[in-house]
Amino acid sequence: MKKTLISLLTAGLFGAMSQGAFAAPELLDKVLAVVNKDVVLASQQEALVQKVKSSAQESGQSLPDDATLRKQALDRLIQESLQLQLADRQGLKISDTQLEQAIQSIAADNQMTVEQLRAQLAREGLTYAQYREEVRREILMNEVRRNQVRRRINISEQEVKQVVDILAKQGQQQQQYHVGHIQIALPDNPSAEQLNAAKSKIERILAALKQGADFRKLAIAESNGPKALEGGDWGWMSPQEMPTLMAEAVQGAKKDDIVGPLRSGAGLHIIKVFDTKGQQQVLQTEVRARHILIKPSIILSEEKAKGMLDGILHDIKSGKASFASLAEKHSEDPGSAVQGGELGWSDPNVYVPEFRDMVNRLQPGELSAPFRTTHGWHIVQLEERRSQDATNKAQEQRAYQLIYNRRFTEESQAWLDELRDEAYIQIEGASS
Repeated sequence: MKKTLISLLTAGLFGAMSQGAFAAPELLDKVLAVVNKDVVLASQQEALVQKVKSSAQESGQSLPDDATLRKQALDRLIQESLQLQLADRQGLKISDTQLEQAIQSIAADNQMTVEQLRAQLAREGLTYAQYREEVRREILMNEVRRNQVRRRINISEQEVKQVVDILAKQGQQQQQYHVGHIQIALPDNPSAEQLNAAKSKIERILAALKQGADFRKLAIAESNGPKALEGGDWGWMSPQEMPTLMAEAVQGAKKDDIVGPLRSGAGLHIIKVFDTKGQQQVLQTEVRARHILIKPSIILSEEKAKGMLDGILHDIKSGKASFASLAEKHSEDPGSAVQGGELGWSDPNVYVPEFRDMVNRLQPGELSAPFRTTHGWHIVQLEERRSQDATNKAQEQRAYQLIYNRRFTEESQAWLDELRDEAYIQIEGASS
């Protein structure tokens, strides 16, 4: 089963299970940390620790001692709490309809029905109610992170041109790296004592790695980086997708190379190249689609908005009215409504995730059932799909996305650090 089924692409999915998910409730009713107006409970920590252990057992991965693992889990839970509190302050909500739609997409991506997904969750020891709540939390965290970080990203035309030139020089082959990362964090203006302590620690880790120590185990035990609980594993990336420090570190590196220690504003780093490969540049896929949008409001409920689209869909399928005429009459997307719902040719990635996933699943000529995005309720028809050689415009779009992905990774960590610095956090009697 794909990782998305249980973790929704991040280990943080199990961050706040209900008490007693994996152990007796009477042992798990202790408050471990106060985070602003929220608390982190021992039950939450225990659930996340057990999830990491289960995942490690399945993959044959060794782990550090329980005390270290629990500290890393607590740090992750504090980070999640801060994001969810910000989402609450901003009034972000995930409706039950959006939630069920997201779960249906997860099931479809894993080539399952929702019922098959529920059965698999039961075998994993997780109730469907717990899973729904964790998916809701993950969507909220992704939404608040995307909203906060994207406003911090500015990309100039010159930067895009530079990456386009790099891509052109690479030709049809593009190198990819499977990378690992260990970070020893430092404050913005570290004292000599703090810097020396960090240097001693990173040198000790590096020496252990050179003597054959397990990188992933050391990452879980020692790293302050964003992927610590995943064993420092960042997966496969091209240099253009990596944070700048990592991209510079892998230049010319070979499989199993260890690079570091490296210094950045965030601390000291070690990079390991687990593997490398050359990736064939694929043709760019574009879609031509049309849609009808109905927006729920105080007057128009979610159910009535969906019901309107059910009726419109019936009229289209029965031949009672054309898609174009109904889009002009009913769609609340003014830009496309006057064009009969036409959206023109686009890279699917320009759309919000739910819309992107839907057009990617549809076959040419196929109509979707009503589905929900952050904009409202839609039906969409995929008219055509095409693959073509990368034009200059396509290369610019790809370059922009590569730069954006790199900046998003860098700025996400900086934003999370700032969010924590500004928070009131008290852990077992110590405050910060």
